[in-house]
Amino acid sequence: MNRLLTLLLLMLVSVTSVIARGTYQAPSDFINDAFDGSPPRVQTLWITKNIRHEVEEILGHEFRGMRTRYWAQGQRRAWILEEIGKEKPITTGIIVNEGKIEQLRVLIFREERGSEVHYPFFSQQFDGATLIDEHQLDRHIDGISGATLSVRALKKLSRLALFLDQYAHFQHAGTADVTP
Repeated sequence: MNRLLTLLLLMLVSVTSVIARGTYQAPSDFINDAFDGSPPRVQTLWITKNIRHEVEEILGHEFRGMRTRYWAQGQRRAWILEEIGKEKPITTGIIVNEGKIEQLRVLIFREERGSEVHYPFFSQQFDGATLIDEHQLDRHIDGISGATLSVRALKKLSRLALFLDQYAHFQHAGTADVTP
């Protein structure tokens, strides 16, 4: 009886771990949806030494990339960014429109726990968020019990998208050497 109970508990834990992981939306589908099926050409933002320090400050660790890609139409830009939750990357799509988050969506979740961050009740907290002093969000984001590291990763990514969006705006305005 104990062996059967143990086996059932192990199966339940394995199933819930697999359920937590998943692709909720392919990045290409997110970009297509963001621009009503007619996405603009991909653009590149180079992470120069002018902004690398601030990017690393937002993330709280070294940023190894040399560039990041985004899609822009007017003041609306879509970013696909990744950050480690506890051990694995969380791929997130973030649309920034006129300096405010319009939408944040978890696209691919690879962690074993914390997948609740992909639900709209959580991600809608970011809608309309902007940056204030020291690259902080202008609002409090309520966490989710058991998903602390995933929540933290999405907060970092939202701050990063807003910062990079400001920089991309300056780059298009011809003042790319000015840090926002």
